[in-house]
Amino acid sequence: MSRARQPPLVTGISPKEGAAWTKVTIRGENLGTGPADLIGLSICGHNCLLTAEWMSASKIVCRVGPAKDEKGEIIVTTKSGGLGTSTVSFKLLRPERIGILDQSAVWVDEMNYYDMRTDRNKGISPLSLRPSNPLGIDTDKGKIPQKDLELIFPGMSGDFTSENFSATWYIIENHAGSSFEQLKIAASNLKKQATKKNEGSLAYVKGGLSTFFEAQDALAAIHQRLESDGTERVEGSMTQRLENILNRASDTADALFQEVLGRKDKADSTRNALNVLQRFKFLFNLPLNIERNIQKGDYDVVINDYEKAKSLFGNTEVPVFKKVYAEVETRITSLRSLLMEKLLQTPSTLHDQKRYIRYLSDLHAPGDPAWQCIEAQHKWIQKLMFDCKKEFISGQRALDLEGDTRPSALGRLSHTTSLKRGGSLRTPRPSTWRIETPQQVQFVEKLSDVVIGQLPNFWKLWISYVNGSLFSETGEKSGQVEKSKKNARQRQNDFKKIIEDLNNRLVKLIRGAILPTTLPQNDRNDYGGWETKTDLSGAWLTQIIHTVRGCYEALSALEIPNDLLQAIQDLLLELRVHCIMMTLLHTTEDIKRLAEKEDWVVDNEGITSLPSQFEQCMVQMLQSLKEPLEIKPGEMNVLQIEQVQDQAAELSVNIMRVFIKCLEKLSTTTDGVVDTSHNMAVDLTSPDRFVSVQEGFSPTSEQRLLIILSNCQYLERHTFLNLANHFEKHGFTGTEKITRVSVDTVRDLDRKLFEAYIERRADPIAGSLEPGIYAGYFDWRDCQTPTGVRNYLKEALVNIITVHAEVFTISKDLVPQVLSKIVESVADEMCRLMQCVSSFSKNGALQARLELCALRDAIATYLNSESNASFKLALDALPQLQSGADKKLLEELLNKFKSRMQLQLTCFQPSSVHPIKR
Repeated sequence: MSRARQPPLVTGISPKEGAAWTKVTIRGENLGTGPADLIGLSICGHNCLLTAEWMSASKIVCRVGPAKDEKGEIIVTTKSGGLGTSTVSFKLLRPERIGILDQSAVWVDEMNYYDMRTDRNKGISPLSLRPSNPLGIDTDKGKIPQKDLELIFPGMSGDFTSENFSATWYIIENHAGSSFEQLKIAASNLKKQATKKNEGSLAYVKGGLSTFFEAQDALAAIHQRLESDGTERVEGSMTQRLENILNRASDTADALFQEVLGRKDKADSTRNALNVLQRFKFLFNLPLNIERNIQKGDYDVVINDYEKAKSLFGNTEVPVFKKVYAEVETRITSLRSLLMEKLLQTPSTLHDQKRYIRYLSDLHAPGDPAWQCIEAQHKWIQKLMFDCKKEFISGQRALDLEGDTRPSALGRLSHTTSLKRGGSLRTPRPSTWRIETPQQVQFVEKLSDVVIGQLPNFWKLWISYVNGSLFSETGEKSGQVEKSKKNARQRQNDFKKIIEDLNNRLVKLIRGAILPTTLPQNDRNDYGGWETKTDLSGAWLTQIIHTVRGCYEALSALEIPNDLLQAIQDLLLELRVHCIMMTLLHTTEDIKRLAEKEDWVVDNEGITSLPSQFEQCMVQMLQSLKEPLEIKPGEMNVLQIEQVQDQAAELSVNIMRVFIKCLEKLSTTTDGVVDTSHNMAVDLTSPDRFVSVQEGFSPTSEQRLLIILSNCQYLERHTFLNLANHFEKHGFTGTEKITRVSVDTVRDLDRKLFEAYIERRADPIAGSLEPGIYAGYFDWRDCQTPTGVRNYLKEALVNIITVHAEVFTISKDLVPQVLSKIVESVADEMCRLMQCVSSFSKNGALQARLELCALRDAIATYLNSESNASFKLALDALPQLQSGADKKLLEELLNKFKSRMQLQLTCFQPSSVHPIKR
């Protein structure tokens, strides 16, 4: 079963050596809960319990007995803790026994010893001889404050050695919790002590009473004898004889003991000198001990010895003591200078700074060492920050980031999954990318390391200075703590300015490297100088934002007031805005280079990889802005700033316009080598002709137009909508404006490209109709009976089929739009030609109606309202068929045409895709 309390532990004894019956003070832990709890005490193996006086759980006073062992431990035994242990020992000095005539130079110190290390501020006082417990009962301290007792008993004292002693005060202070029975026992103890004192004086008188009577009898006998003689000064009288005998005895004694007494006087002088040396050997050895302990770095020992010497000999008037003490003061002055030099030396740890401040405080150094240390550290941190800038500006030293395991901003960005088409636009990062890190980025990281490495300890030093934890127990007793707190209160504004100065310098140095234009003109010489360095991309700016945020969070964790860190918050806001703008600008440059990546390979929907690459580039750009757009505690949403909203929206719109401009450029640019011999009309019956365009295909200018048209439609229907969702997801405002402007711009390009393609394909077909109609001097007024559709119309249909094949090869979705417009152009031309004929013969009217109906029926799938109207006007311009024979012939010829052209006209069969009105 475990004990309720820990075993006693003796950690100190004062003095550590002495003769038998030397009074010692034992200190330690768990030395008992009261006098009754103390059941054993041995020193050097001798039981000292009878002389033990329990003072507290950490202090016992007793006398050392005549032990057999010269050196041994101090063992305390208590009821509550059992047998204890000791970490110190006591040395018993044995005095040499000497005879009456023996020479001796041995002196036994009988002076009460006081350990000035544990109680250095107390001098030797008569109070140390007073009984610790005059009432003889357990002390039970009350909880009444000392100030209340002073108010209750004005001018009185609870100290029974004082002239103004108040017994009531003493009982309230020391026995407030004692019972009435215990107080009765205390009164009985006082009576016994008084009786014993009186009986002691009377016993002394009684003990010498017989001698007094014998002396009185002898004097009476001498007096009677003298009276019987009748004279007092007669020669030969008994008195004279007695005097002579006494004189001779004195002379004989003087002759016998003269040499002995002389040696005794000499021995006394020597003993007195040794006595002084032995008694005050501490002082005489102190200068040398101070020098040795300083060399070993045992400053605590030096300070304790100095405090002890100061309390004993600080006000001495003895010349030899004053001389030695002056030498001690000289050594201590040198020690103060040494400690101050070490305190102001940089770099140093917070532990060393606190230690040296405590030493200087205990040595009562002039001034305020703690504040001097704070000022020195302030200058040191300033120097580190500017040295860091000089290293990178001069290029004399580049940071070795190979061993830096912190993830960079680029590494933190999640890699965007490749979209459906195309690959990543980013060039794979080389293995030496860390070495190629821009110097501004390395500088900000190094600068942040300096601040994070130095400022926390600097702030902790100030906090210790404010709360007084820099000082030892001695400093608390001497009032150093209160003095420090007072000084700290007076210097709060000064320290606040120091922190603001360091933060402002940090911010200005980063501004000079990243945002030089935001610096005042007078600060650019001190904090700038980066003009010749590399411009930073959004990814590196993101890493800088991460670094500065880490620095801010580290300083916030120290509970530094937010107003002192506001400059860093302002810098973060500007860095985030700058990063967003630079990322958008750099993305614009990346988009401009997208045209170089167009390979003209289309998928089943007629789309190349370009829209996919554009969307991927934009998504990666938005993902790279995740950290700048992230809102940390204490930060604001940059996209809620109206000016930032407008700039971001304008740059986003510009990115869209740049990409659309790239598409327009691609539509008008031809490769250096184009296979112009490739004819779209050749081998139209081959199924391989309608497969998707494969790699290595070099498109014609018309095919480029179709591919770009297909991409434009995909952008409008899918890409821009997807990007709008991404913009909204990342918190961008003005998404509607970005989408609206993008759609309007791409529609304008689509319209221009469509008109250009129709112009290139429709005009030749429509232009070939009139020469074909009048080939061979054909005349509507004089022609033979129709036998079928003439070749010009078949050629026109084949050309339309060629366009169909060309468009179908690129994108099936474009076929209805393109063919409807071309048919409209052909119908309009046929209407014009028919309306220009002045008159038709019967056969001419039949021939014209046959060709118009054949053309109309062949391309019926792609007729729109305009082309229908044109065909109606053309037919209305012809004479009506009167006879049934003409109608029958017309029907037969139409069926014959459709039968012969069935294979070619298959592409004009109705499909699920309806024409779109443009």
